[in-house]
Amino acid sequence: MRPDEKRPVVAGLLALVGVAVAVGLIAAVAVVGGAHVLGLGGGHAAAVAGEGGATMVVPKPQKTQPATGPSITLGSNPTSSSTDQATPTIKKPKKQISLQTGQGSVAPMGRIDLTGTYPGGEGAVLNVQKFSNGSWQDFYSISATVTNGTFSTYIQTGTPGMNRFRMIDSDTKLASNEVRVQIR
Repeated sequence: MRPDEKRPVVAGLLALVGVAVAVGLIAAVAVVGGAHVLGLGGGHAAAVAGEGGATMVVPKPQKTQPATGPSITLGSNPTSSSTDQATPTIKKPKKQISLQTGQGSVAPMGRIDLTGTYPGGEGAVLNVQKFSNGSWQDFYSISATVTNGTFSTYIQTGTPGMNRFRMIDSDTKLASNEVRVQIR
């Protein structure tokens, strides 16, 4: 009998170790080669930078000189003296809700787009109201929120004839102009 036939387990383990080493070497060569091709190696970046490629240079901090004049000048008129000029009054723009509709006439239950502007009303909740039986009434709790000074929503109604709608600020009770939509 040969000596390796007496120890089959040892021979099998040696064969497994040999195969593992061979596979590990092949995998290592593949990873190193892939990193080189993709430019992930440190040597490749250093070589590119040395060949005139782009580099990042951060300049050294330097002290700046303080400003010699005023930073902000408000309400000055260089051609007149300060005693000749009255203090200007700043008027706040009047808050006003402006409403438009995208349709002048729709079929029953057709979509009626309501859009508008409300300068200074950021975040306000505007409720849709309909003129009915001689007074303005909330229209099915439909509302719109003002974002960047604008709002939009849509409604549907089946009431035939001329319908009048407006928007009202739920907090301040400020109302918009009315719009009219014919339901055919």
